[in-house]
Amino acid sequence: MTVPVIAEPVVRIGAFTVTNALVNSSLLMLAIVSFSFWFRSSLHKIPGRIQNLIELLLETMLGYFDQVTKSRAKSKRFLPLVGSLFIFILLSNWMGLLPGTGSIGVWQVVHGELELVPILRPAMSDLNLTLAMALLSIITSHVLGMLTVGFFVHWNRFIQLGGLWKGVKTLNPMKILVAMIEFLVGLLEIVSELAKVLSLSLRLFGNIFAGEVLMTVIAGLVSFIVPMPFMLLEILVGIVQATVFSMLTLVYLSVLTEKPHGSHEEHPVAVASHA
Repeated sequence: MTVPVIAEPVVRIGAFTVTNALVNSSLLMLAIVSFSFWFRSSLHKIPGRIQNLIELLLETMLGYFDQVTKSRAKSKRFLPLVGSLFIFILLSNWMGLLPGTGSIGVWQVVHGELELVPILRPAMSDLNLTLAMALLSIITSHVLGMLTVGFFVHWNRFIQLGGLWKGVKTLNPMKILVAMIEFLVGLLEIVSELAKVLSLSLRLFGNIFAGEVLMTVIAGLVSFIVPMPFMLLEILVGIVQATVFSMLTLVYLSVLTEKPHGSHEEHPVAVASHA
């Protein structure tokens, strides 16, 4: 068996194509939403075992978030997005290790040949999904940045027209040169934002897809016992990749919701008058 880079279509509903990665992610989303509604309806003042476990998980996550944000208020603000990404990525990675994933499928004619198309495929091995989550993370960080520090302050990080205009007005060659350099550096920051999308999506996709290929090869050679250590390795990889993606998202959110250095400085005359 081979593992195609692109998720394979399982069924078509009109013009909409349902891929095996979409089946996997949809089942996981349905399970998470169902559990969430059940858990909310079963909350009690005296928590049971499951409620204690969930509260422990949340407190642990908030503790790690505090190390990045340095603020419990910020950690709670970012928890819904970052925590959801972590849980979704983690469980999705582990679902790829369930029996039947990648092996149970339907026979279809692909490029003129009869091939077995798996019904389930690890969702994170589909670049479309990892790219969508990366875009969600970066776009959300910019939206929250604009809402927190203001539209013009936020975009002045990247397009520093104000500093360039102030430098030109001084007619000082050195200040004009510095302003031009800062303007070019701001444009490079835009490139770095685009690079964030690529790095987030390709890192997650590459690691999970490579693990799927490895497990397929090992299972094709030896069906029992030998693949177990590799499955344990994939469990650890799933945890690491979910942590890396969610913590990087948290870092981006924290950085863009802080005011840029110097944006809150008072005018020297105003400082002197207060003194």
